[in-house]
Amino acid sequence: MYVDHAFSISDEDTMMETAFTESNTTKQPIKDIALAVSLIGFGFVGIIIGSLMSYNHVGGDTAHGMFFTILGLILLILGLYHMRIAYYAYQGYKGFSLTNVHPV
Repeated sequence: MYVDHAFSISDEDTMMETAFTESNTTKQPIKDIALAVSLIGFGFVGIIIGSLMSYNHVGGDTAHGMFFTILGLILLILGLYHMRIAYYAYQGYKGFSLTNVHPV
């Protein structure tokens, strides 16, 4: 007896279909995006304060200013990297999804 399974609906068929599909209820990485925004903000603040400390000798000498400038640059680069991933995932670029944003 021949049974055409192409149009059959059973519990096994529905379980196989949903096992490999991504659900629409994925959790949005709000904390991770907030961390990236704060890294960008602290990076800009570090660069500005470090530059003022280096050139005007405010709050320390030139070495302290360079330290804050370099620290601000590192924070800014990390924040921009994470925001780029989140932005591309939001815009729907191929190969990017919100699950690619690194967890906190």
